[in-house]
Amino acid sequence: MKAKYQSVLDLGESLNIQNGNITEENGVLRVEGTANTQYEKNLIWDKIKAVGGENPSDIVANINVADTSVYARHTVASGETLGKIAKHYYGDAMKYKDIFAANTDVLKNPDLIHPNQELVIPNL
Repeated sequence: MKAKYQSVLDLGESLNIQNGNITEENGVLRVEGTANTQYEKNLIWDKIKAVGGENPSDIVANINVADTSVYARHTVASGETLGKIAKHYYGDAMKYKDIFAANTDVLKNPDLIHPNQELVIPNL
């Protein structure tokens, strides 16, 4: 079972999931840990579903979230816009307004962001 879900375990490691614990019992893989944000937890669940289907019966995951005050934290990369960032996290570029509103302490203009700025991606 562990081999089947190795990509999930690798993702958890790359995301630095804390308090991780993996056990296998009676053909069911049990995965526990704490993701930094809800976005990271969603990434893990998306990977589980990609491997095991929409309702997998051979894996049980108990993933907590360390910081529930935000959906994610994002470091701006060169060439990004708030619209591109909103599309990435929410699937809707127009949600850039929500990201801007959550970052007025860092941003003064939604059309002017810089690489390496740390932005809060708010819960919607």
